[in-house]
Amino acid sequence: MLVESFNPFNHILLSSLVAATPIILFLLCLTVFKMKGIYAAMITVVVTLLIAVFIFHLPGGMASGAVLEGFFQGIIPIGYIVIMAVLLYKITVETGQFNVIQDSITSISQDQRIQLLLIGFAFNAFLEGAAGFGVPIAICALLLTQLGFGPLQAAMLCLIANAASGAFGAVGLPVGVIDTLNLPGHISAMDVSQISVFTLAIMNLCVPFLLIWIIDGFRGIKETLPAILVVSLTFAISQAFITYFMGPELADILPPLVAMLALALYSKSHQPKHIFRIQQDAEVSTPARHSGKAILYAWSPFIILTGIVMVWSAASFKNLFLPGGALHHLVMNFTIPGTYSESANKSIVLTLNIIGQTGTAILLAIIITVLMSRQIGFGDMGRLLGVTVKELWISILTICFILAVSKLTTYAGLASAMGEGIAKAGGIFPLLSPILGWIGVFMTGSVTNNNSLFAPIQASVAQNIGTNGALLVSANTAGGVAAKMISPQSIAIATAAVKQVGKESELLKMTLRYSVVMLLFICIWTLILNTLLQ
Repeated sequence: MLVESFNPFNHILLSSLVAATPIILFLLCLTVFKMKGIYAAMITVVVTLLIAVFIFHLPGGMASGAVLEGFFQGIIPIGYIVIMAVLLYKITVETGQFNVIQDSITSISQDQRIQLLLIGFAFNAFLEGAAGFGVPIAICALLLTQLGFGPLQAAMLCLIANAASGAFGAVGLPVGVIDTLNLPGHISAMDVSQISVFTLAIMNLCVPFLLIWIIDGFRGIKETLPAILVVSLTFAISQAFITYFMGPELADILPPLVAMLALALYSKSHQPKHIFRIQQDAEVSTPARHSGKAILYAWSPFIILTGIVMVWSAASFKNLFLPGGALHHLVMNFTIPGTYSESANKSIVLTLNIIGQTGTAILLAIIITVLMSRQIGFGDMGRLLGVTVKELWISILTICFILAVSKLTTYAGLASAMGEGIAKAGGIFPLLSPILGWIGVFMTGSVTNNNSLFAPIQASVAQNIGTNGALLVSANTAGGVAAKMISPQSIAIATAAVKQVGKESELLKMTLRYSVVMLLFICIWTLILNTLLQ
């Protein structure tokens, strides 16, 4: 915070209400006024600037620096990661590798419950980690319809399954963004990643059971129990291990691969006694057969990506860029003029470390993939990059504006004021904490945007009520995941993918009850965890 006081009215409730105006306005713009996210974010930045400068007395230079920092971090690292992740996916589609990946998955079993576990759950999670931003829901819902699932049913199942992976998104970005927010209490992405294990592991164990129950009831669970356990245990345990010891980057890349491999090996010798088909009379399409070499080559971009990201996320590699490290000279720091604060005893500094960025790790995987390919060259890579930027630039610009709002609310003390006001809820607040995240993702469609907006508030409240800040930020993330299946953005992507545009309200009704039940569990469990961790 770069201001002396976050209580300009000498009345904490009034100050907190004024501080909350930008957040309330943003939500109203998206819901009541039905604006596009980019316009809602732009208006919110302007209003936040006015409140920060004229009411909370943030100096103009610092306000400008806060906006600049928000845009800088929206482009690097966030925009960089998003563009590279989607570009890698597009390249695998262009080379035909993605078709082989699909065939390798669908050939494992003709039982549609097993196919749902493989595609709707595990492959969905893998695509969330590799690309995110609606890609997994669109692709997996379409795949399931091709296998005989009803269009809206396939969309609903993929939206629910995404609750097991949405917390970490593309290369861990929704949690990784926390390191750009300078949260009170010095809460890091690693802190949130570690404490999220206690909540997300339970959800990861339960979601596969829920998916099978939806399509075939308790009979389906009984007949496929070993397969469900193989998927849920391998995914939950491996993700818990990675997020606790390595951080968020590989949380949705390695665990789904492990789960798919484990289920594939199990299914070679064990198939359900009764082969379940949703439409018994439907023609069963046989996927193309591919050699082991072809399958390995098809998966190679993501295998390479996994290896490189593991190196990039290792502490020993990150230490190379710290002062005194071998690559420290590659790190550039830019001090924004006019942003020095006597209260903070520092200026706003932008750090540019291109080599150390996760986006660079993905870019290296892309370059290796292109070099290995006979189907495309670097010219095609450039063309696909242009297509990717054209598709995503508005989304990235929206993220930049939202991060600018987040920086302004932090530096001007708006987050602290809101935290003081919300803290009046006292010890009961952890029960309500996930609801903020649920609202944030419902409105923005993005766990990344949700954490950018509400993580500073959660951290401020944690300091005020004397609780674990990482727990509340984790609850914000988990609550957001529960809302992803009902957010208008997710619903629109899902209906478009299965060619059911116009039936968004019907799909929303199908997923709403599961979202609410998950939210209730997260709220109660967060309160219990808060008591245990005191």
